Amino acid sequence: MRSILALWVTYILSSTVAWGRTTDGLPLTQTFIATAYAQKGQTASGAMTHVGLVAADPAVLPLGSRIHVTGAGEYSGEYLVADTGALVKGRHIDIFMPSRAEAMKFGKQRVMVQIRRIGNGKRFRRNQETSRRAQPGNDAGLFS
Repeated sequence: MRSILALWVTYILSSTVAWGRTTDGLPLTQTFIATAYAQKGQTASGAMTHVGLVAADPAVLPLGSRIHVTGAGEYSGEYLVADTGALVKGRHIDIFMPSRAEAMKFGKQRVMVQIRRIGNGKRFRRNQETSRRAQPGNDAGLFS
């Protein structure tokens, strides 16, 4: 009985669902909590903050992951996970915004996040990944 349980656990942990993909290979959409931040500077990935970047829990969305956010009003769109945060844990994303007032107005929202690509979790090299900037409300440019 113990060996059957061990095999089942191994199967579940190694399945594609554990890596953010459904069994048929389509992107997985999950509910997340979204907040916003406006702190300018260098992110955990090494990139400078700019519109189109989000912070996420690296255990859920590793650095370099590409996501599509819906349900965030004018902030719905494509984003690149380029930062982490001490308070960003589990299914929570923190969207970068250019001003503190804009971030405060955004508040805390429940959004849908579709994982388009899982990142490798490593820091970016200069001019890598962020050169193709993600823009809220803009589906073009990231996956072309």
